[in-house]
Parts: sequence; structure tokens; C-alpha cells
Amino acid sequence: MTTTTVGANIEISKYAIRPSCQKSYSSSFYASTCKFLCLPRKCTTLSLTSRKVDNRKHSKYEVACLVSSNLGGTTEQEGLTYKEAGVDIDAGSELVRRIAKMAPGIGGFGGLFPLGDSYLVAGTDGVGTKLKLAFETGIHDTIGIDLVAMSVNDIITSGAKPLFFLDYYATSHLDVDLAEKVIKGIVDGCQQSDCALLGGETAEMPDFYANGEYDLSGFAVGIVKKESVINGKNISVGDVLIGLPSSGVHSNGFSLVRRVLARSGLSLKDKLPGESTTLGEALMAPTVIYVKQVLDIISKGGIKGIAHITGGGFTDNIPRVFPKGLGALVYEDSWPVPPVFKWIQKAGMIEDAEMKRTFNMGIGMVLVASKEAAERILNEGETAYRIGEVITGDGVSYR
Repeated sequence: MTTTTVGANIEISKYAIRPSCQKSYSSSFYASTCKFLCLPRKCTTLSLTSRKVDNRKHSKYEVACLVSSNLGGTTEQEGLTYKEAGVDIDAGSELVRRIAKMAPGIGGFGGLFPLGDSYLVAGTDGVGTKLKLAFETGIHDTIGIDLVAMSVNDIITSGAKPLFFLDYYATSHLDVDLAEKVIKGIVDGCQQSDCALLGGETAEMPDFYANGEYDLSGFAVGIVKKESVINGKNISVGDVLIGLPSSGVHSNGFSLVRRVLARSGLSLKDKLPGESTTLGEALMAPTVIYVKQVLDIISKGGIKGIAHITGGGFTDNIPRVFPKGLGALVYEDSWPVPPVFKWIQKAGMIEDAEMKRTFNMGIGMVLVASKEAAERILNEGETAYRIGEVITGDGVSYR
């Protein structure tokens, strides 16, 4: 069958493409011969009048819309979302809600277990599909830092000092040299957290993982005196939101990042537009471990709540530390957004609300502080930003 190429390297043959089966076509040719590929994308009709397609003439409406992401410069592209990339934050929240019915108390950043006059605080996490970029870039010696960070940053939101960490490393075939690089990063992360790497599990599972790939999970336990636990109960209107800067994407949102990368046409070896680092280096920057900085701030008083900004971004994580009836007003443009997020948003045509619900946007930890404590933190020398305030209401709003 003869085909003709139109637009930007797209072949139209016996398949007509139209979005979501919303347009009807009267052509008997299409009714009898063509199959429709229904795709949930916005697109723009190409003018194909008088061009031959499949040896027949059809109007610009009969050879319908072509998927916008495959065209260059002549179509309306639809912005990407985390859900379309395969991650449904709402489903995750619903699961937490259901689990909380079976095990009341679950749902915070860390789980608290009473032990005498203290609480043991435990957390567990992985590094998500950032691992895919580790496989592609060959950067394996920092992914362990990410692993430690995701758990210890969670448990310090209760004011707990991390005590020890355990890891789980699973692979189809154990590559000792590769595993050593990963464990080296875990050791580094534990040193940054001032906690012990107590042990772990290495699982060799033939045929379960792709060759050369592995999976990681981590588990951290800390301790805090009961009278010193930070739980947000004393937060009140007028308290200040202090943001501590992130190093970049950290370890959340990489399913969407990888979709953006694919759409952009760039490789991980290409420079981040306008910057001296490569995309791979920018995206693989290890997650900041906030343990020592945050515990030092806590020791000086005035901290009422702490939110680790991970999956769910500002939108879902900040409200987790607030009492009912209180919300956050975030001051837009009150901190510098790292270039990698600007590139992600532009290349993926991602809406502001989606960015704020998926990524940390340059703020990896939010402290809710009294006005006095906020002034002290902002004047102490380490980089921190006044990013908002506590208001009456629910959720997060922006100004």
C-alpha cells in the first residue's frame, strides 16, 4: 500500500488517528476500510486537501487529527500530568485513608511507637523510578544517599533523631561491583544523618528483574522524647512557613520526568538548557539530607510542625501537619526555583498546579515556626526562605 508523509515525519496509511473518538466521519471509505486509533490527546487538524493518502483524495477532516506530541511546530500540544505518566496521587491518598481505618494513627510522615518516656519513630521508602535514570547514566554511587534521605527526612518531621538504617537490595543477578557502589552511597547517607547502618538484605532473584537492574528500599528508626515530639497540634494562624532549599528533583516525580525527557528529544548527556550541567547530572543530584540542620533548628525552640516535600508536592504534604481548620498561604516567587524545574515545566507544558502537586519546586522541607523562631532561622546564616504563613481554611493557596 502506498503511503505519503505529511507534517513532521508522520506516515498516514490505513490508520486514521483522531482524539477520544469525538469526531464523526461520513466517508464510506473510512467506515469500511480504516481503523481508528483513539488517543486522549488534543490535536490540530492538518490541511491535507488535494493530497493523496492511500491512493485516494480526502478532505482535511477525513484524514483527522494527528497526535500532537509527534508533530513539530504546527499543532497544539497537551501538557503532561503525573497521572498520565502512570502515577495516581489520589489513588495513593485513598489507600492511606483505607489503611488508616484498619490501623488508626497511620498517615503521618513517620510511625510513632511508645517506649518509656520516648517514641521510636520509623519510616520506610524507596527511590522510585529515579533508578531508571541511574541505569541509563551509570551513576550508582549517590542513589544510596537518596535512599537514606527519603526515610530519615520523614522521621525528623516528628523531631526524632535517626538511630539506625537498614536497606533491601534486590537484583536478578548479583553484580558485586555495582552493589558495592550502591552500598557506598547508603553508607555516605548514614554518615550525613549521623545514624548507623545496622544491616540489610541482599536478594538475588533470577528472572524477576531485568539484567543489570536492581531495586532498593530502606528503613530508618529514630527516637524523640514524648514531651519534645513535633505533631503540629500547636500551630496557629500567623505562624510562618520556612522553606529549606532542595538540590533539585530529589526522588519523586521521575515517572513524569522521564515522559518529559522523551517528549523533549534531549538525552541525559545533553546540557540542561542555559546551564553548564547535563540533564543527567541535574536530575541525578542526590536528595538533601536535612537531619543535622533541622535537629539543630528544633533544639532552639519555636518549631511547631515540619513537612517533608515529596510525592504530592506542596499541595498534599504541607496540610498533613496542620490541625483541622488551618491552611497554608504560600508566597509565590519567594524563593528561587531551580532551572531543572523550569525546564521540566516548559518541555512538558505542565500546568502550575500540576508542578506544585508533583515536585518540590526547590523547597525540600517546610518548617512551621513561630514568628520569633522564624526571624532567628532566617538570620542564622544557612539558606532558608520565608515562603508563607498559616491562615484559617484548608489546603494550600498561593499569592
